[in-house]
Amino acid sequence: MKTIVKVLESIKPKAILDIPCGNGWLAESLEFNFAIDGIDLYDSKPDNYRNFQNFDLDKGLPKNLLSYDAIVSCEGIEHLGNPLIFLQDINKHLNKEGILIISTPNIWNPASKLKFLFRGFFPSFPSLIGKIERGVHMHIMPWSFSSIYVFLKLAGFEKIKIHDVEEKKPKHFFEKIFGWPQKKYCMRKIRLAESKEEKEFWKNSGSIQSLYGRHLVVSAIKNNH
Repeated sequence: MKTIVKVLESIKPKAILDIPCGNGWLAESLEFNFAIDGIDLYDSKPDNYRNFQNFDLDKGLPKNLLSYDAIVSCEGIEHLGNPLIFLQDINKHLNKEGILIISTPNIWNPASKLKFLFRGFFPSFPSLIGKIERGVHMHIMPWSFSSIYVFLKLAGFEKIKIHDVEEKKPKHFFEKIFGWPQKKYCMRKIRLAESKEEKEFWKNSGSIQSLYGRHLVVSAIKNNH
């Protein structure tokens, strides 16, 4: 949350869409002048929100939305089964040079990979057998920077980058050992990159946050070409 607020404070967008907005923490955290709308499947309209709708984000976004300078999706995309539809609709409702900021659990850290190796499931993404019910809070789509990059490009975004989150990285000493081969791999890919875009991708993929962090905060700009 602090990282998202820091990014928004640096650009001070005039119109913001918060999806899912939950209890309205975002509006309470910002200290500049703005108008904010919210969408959530469960909660009711938070204080200080201009407009609010209850809506299932697996269906994309409501057709009657306005356009925004910034759209924020904090800990939401991992719950969705149709992320490309979601991201494409976000692109449609962003103004020129509008920014999207997404946060989600990161499954690239070494402890996460080890759990997947021995159990076949990533942390916070259980099997859900006997608990699968559409519309409930389920983590069903695990993300890394590399995977979210692909979806953002397909949805028409550019200038995709990962932001640092204040957390211990790596969290455990053994993660330095298991994370080093991937770090070396990304460094080699940076050296061999044949374009600026490719080099930036591998710099982001090989960053400390991407390799060791428990959280992903990724921003992207609407491609207006």
